[in-house]
Amino acid sequence: MDVRWLMDEVEAVSDAYARRHGITRDGTWFLLKLQEEAGELTQAFLMRAGQARDKGHSPDELEACFRAELADVLSHVLLLARHHGVDLEAEVERKWLSRRRKRPAAQEGTTAQEGAVPRSGA
Repeated sequence: MDVRWLMDEVEAVSDAYARRHGITRDGTWFLLKLQEEAGELTQAFLMRAGQARDKGHSPDELEACFRAELADVLSHVLLLARHHGVDLEAEVERKWLSRRRKRPAAQEGTTAQEGAVPRSGA
């Protein structure tokens, strides 16, 4: 999937929603919407893990809700990045993927989780 294409598509949906409901999307709105969606993801995760009330939802419904909330969080990250002119592909390359290529040969047997995750603020 192409990130720039996805950003354009998500922007079109968000913009139409905002116009339909009279919402002004500014920097604060983009950040707070991401926070709202992260909270909903947390709730879906806890329900799915049996650490919160399931509100009568079946395991399949809880799984679908968790997946949907992940999509919402990703979409709002894309919207926030687009609003601030951040090239996410370039930033992921710089912050995450470049570290994978710079791994010393002695760490070749290291798992992706151990070797590829940046330690500075990630």
